[in-house]
Amino acid sequence: MDAVLLNGQSLTLKDVENVARRGYKVEIAPEAKELIKECAESVRKWVEEGRIVYGVTTGFGDLASVVIPRDKSRQLQENLLMSHSCGFGEAYPEEVVRAIMLLRVNTLTRGYSGISLATLQQMVDYLNAGIHPVVPQQGSVGASGDLCPLSHVAISLIGKGDVVYKGKKMTAADAIAAEGLKPVELQPKEGLALNNGTTVMTAVAALCIIDAMKMVKNADIAAAMSAEALHAVPYAFDRRTHDLRPQHGQGIVAENMRRLLEGSEIVEKYKKDRVQDAYSLRCLPQVHGASRDAIGYVKDKVEIEINSVTDNPIIFHRDGEAISGGNFHGQPMAMAMDFFGIACAEFANIAERRIARLVDHKLSDLPPFLVSDSGVNSGFMIPQYTAAAIVSEDKVLAHPSVVDSIPTSANQEDHVSMGGYSARKGRQILDNANKVIAIEMLNAAQGMDFRAPLKPGKGTRAAFAEYRKHVPFYEKDQVMQPLMLKSLELVEAGTIISAAEAAVGELK
Repeated sequence: MDAVLLNGQSLTLKDVENVARRGYKVEIAPEAKELIKECAESVRKWVEEGRIVYGVTTGFGDLASVVIPRDKSRQLQENLLMSHSCGFGEAYPEEVVRAIMLLRVNTLTRGYSGISLATLQQMVDYLNAGIHPVVPQQGSVGASGDLCPLSHVAISLIGKGDVVYKGKKMTAADAIAAEGLKPVELQPKEGLALNNGTTVMTAVAALCIIDAMKMVKNADIAAAMSAEALHAVPYAFDRRTHDLRPQHGQGIVAENMRRLLEGSEIVEKYKKDRVQDAYSLRCLPQVHGASRDAIGYVKDKVEIEINSVTDNPIIFHRDGEAISGGNFHGQPMAMAMDFFGIACAEFANIAERRIARLVDHKLSDLPPFLVSDSGVNSGFMIPQYTAAAIVSEDKVLAHPSVVDSIPTSANQEDHVSMGGYSARKGRQILDNANKVIAIEMLNAAQGMDFRAPLKPGKGTRAAFAEYRKHVPFYEKDQVMQPLMLKSLELVEAGTIISAAEAAVGELK
């Protein structure tokens, strides 16, 4: 298997996905190794010279004025990691932990952090051996980055804390011994280099962006299927309209809809009967498009952050300086991931409105609740409730975390980003959006069956055919949840996207 070569400047989202989800190995680039060695040697000399450097020969946070004796500089780093390993809550999934470790190694390979090559190589060895620290999700305020969760990663390097190794939870010491490794002995600055930065929130954000690229296509396909089931008219997708308001995402969604609906006998039959649809169909390009643009903004921010130096102090060893700045502050990621959550919530919000139209026979001209012999059968009545419940949940989650700063460290760190929670709830809203899209597909496919023998468009026909291979027509009431779970599985796997794109080419 190919390895991802890390130099701190060229990591891509595809690399993150390959390492986090496909088990790719990682290596430190040779040129990066030299920079790492140079920087670590400079820090060592500064300690010997008795220079005052924050976090190297001083305490941390509000204790920055406390000078640490030279013979206690190593203990200072170990104490830092142990005291900061104080998280609560459910542990991050393995793929997130792998992404965290990857991004931490990548930023430290830039050679501005003072970490030794031996310590950094230990984290590389963990990744390659599948030793994954147990990292609680609660505890970061995104101030000096993700101090608490990163400390849970870092303590494993010194043989402390718990890890998951070969599918089993065990102590880090046991996993290290099983791999023939030894705990590292931290050098000056190394604890701070390991636990100070925006790595955790950025790792979560990176995986969110990767998955959102799939979600936006599923949302367009589900909407196009609903357009068929609701015998929509095509005027709202006319290219000329969108050329007059050249918002990037809006134009993409309109084009996707035109391609998916091309050749639809349903749309052709009904377009002479009325001139417009409800907003959930007519304004679909504008709503989906705005959310796409928001996600594009977040993607740009994440791609910058995964190749940035975000710890403190930054060691400009060739200039002989250590600068205590604020690159650790999570504001860029916090604000971006709040925006991401809002964008994903709107995909679910408008999808639920189309679901509600599909089950309302007064609006859809379909059987009540999309089932024959309704009354005896409740049909698709309650999946819409589920979608409504999820959308309501999203409205609470979409409240921005970044505006809720809370002072820490005796008011030395008097403004924090809350980026850790921004990223976590962004993930939850994305997962919820996929669930609502899966419900929409389930409803839309049922509605499309009732439009036969009229044929849907080229793309929607292919999507519908693939969907029906896995989820049958709902003839009478049965246990509904298995059908919803299968629908969600198809959405998350990208199965329906592949079918549609095989018919109309790659969607944007």
